[in-house]
Amino acid sequence: MTDTVVKIGVESGRKSRLSPEIRRGLLGLGLGNTLEWYDWMVFGLLSAFIGPKFFPSHDPVAATLSALAVFAVGFAFRPLGGILLGTLADRIGRRRVMLWSIMMMAVTTLIIAVSPTYDQIGSAAGVILLVCRIIQGISTGIEAPLSTAHAVELVPEGREGFVAGVISFFVNSGILLASLVCYLASLLLSGVVMSDWGWRVPFFVGAVFGFVVVYLRRTLPETMKPEELADNSAKAVWGGVRKHWLSVLAITFVVGAAQAYNYAWNTGLPTAARSSFKEDATAVFALTTILGVVLVIGSLVIGRLVDGKSISKWFLITRALSIPSVFLMLMYVRPGIGGFAAVLLGGSVVLVLNMTLYNVVTSSLMPKNCRGAGTALGYGVGVALFGGTASYLLVWLQSLNASWIFPVYVAVLSALSIVFYLLARKKNGIFIGR
Repeated sequence: MTDTVVKIGVESGRKSRLSPEIRRGLLGLGLGNTLEWYDWMVFGLLSAFIGPKFFPSHDPVAATLSALAVFAVGFAFRPLGGILLGTLADRIGRRRVMLWSIMMMAVTTLIIAVSPTYDQIGSAAGVILLVCRIIQGISTGIEAPLSTAHAVELVPEGREGFVAGVISFFVNSGILLASLVCYLASLLLSGVVMSDWGWRVPFFVGAVFGFVVVYLRRTLPETMKPEELADNSAKAVWGGVRKHWLSVLAITFVVGAAQAYNYAWNTGLPTAARSSFKEDATAVFALTTILGVVLVIGSLVIGRLVDGKSISKWFLITRALSIPSVFLMLMYVRPGIGGFAAVLLGGSVVLVLNMTLYNVVTSSLMPKNCRGAGTALGYGVGVALFGGTASYLLVWLQSLNASWIFPVYVAVLSALSIVFYLLARKKNGIFIGR
């Protein structure tokens, strides 16, 4: 890739300007992450409307829980997506798999938007919804880990911190966009219309957005060289994964600890505020929106701060900070929107530090020939085991008056992630950054 990198300036080591081709590639990769998180959050936010349409019940809570169960199925299929699509990414290249991944998400989002309900086709409606969520789970199993790996392979060496900030910015933008679109749909349409057909609008928005990303990804640069692909059979890929099993284990805990903290702050605490402490819903949503803004802006700030510096050192510092900071949630033990705000926003600083760096760190632990499969497998297992269960676990423990157990749990996960990362780094080394 000649003439794509021009050296400029000096700031803690030489940095390289990114060519227009690389910037377009980062935009396509980043917006894919935005779509992934947008679709994932929209389904959860609209589950109270979706449940009665696809799983009718005399009890609206039971219908909502049925929709949330379908939501949870997507988490279970993430590791499968990592295994299948991650192996393909190492065998046939990053670009085609990244294109397939976003096409799967865009098409299934459109299907959900136009899908007939139970009243129209009976139980088949629920089956269609379930199949769409399974496909989306497979898609998201590769989207985040491979897009990050693709991005760090795309940029010049030493710009891993910049990539971390950019990818995290797009991820957090998806979370914020989901809340904003759902809010605007509710504001412009009545509650009756939202229950009837208005819930489809955010899915239509996601589908249109998805096809725009498909168009942008058509020209993604390929980072796997022909000679690298020629010798990379499925046997060779999984031989590499087995050889670096300790790195996969470290990835599982690096991702799991970050996601447990993330889901606790983004969904668990707000759910507890509304259900257990009966806080005003408008105030809670206002504060979670502020949290989203902090994450979006903070990710760019952190990316700029660590650009050209040691990602490994910054990861260890920020992950160590998460151990004491997670105990902030113990301050919120009684009703009071002030206490909720203090905990939510106080912990947001460490949250944005961890959520900005963890994906680039996981990519650094695997060699290029098996990076797609290894990072996706560890990512999928980590999210499924620790991220997808965090919100439920937090609310359940609070209902048992044992809320102190959850921060201990996340602190232990964080400590284990540090231990396994150091062990994997000592045994296998680091393959990206320093």
